[in-house]
Amino acid sequence: MADDKLYKAEYVGSGTFVISKPKRKAAKARQSKLKNPQRGARK
Repeated sequence: MADDKLYKAEYVGSGTFVISKPKRKAAKARQSKLKNPQRGARK
């Protein structure tokens, strides 16, 4: 479980990496959506 929450870059080969990062917390995602409403929504 904890392994999934860390930033991690896994080398696949020939300069390719698989990058995984933790998901945004629900509270932060909600605040971001409230403060930055979708562009063009009221037109």
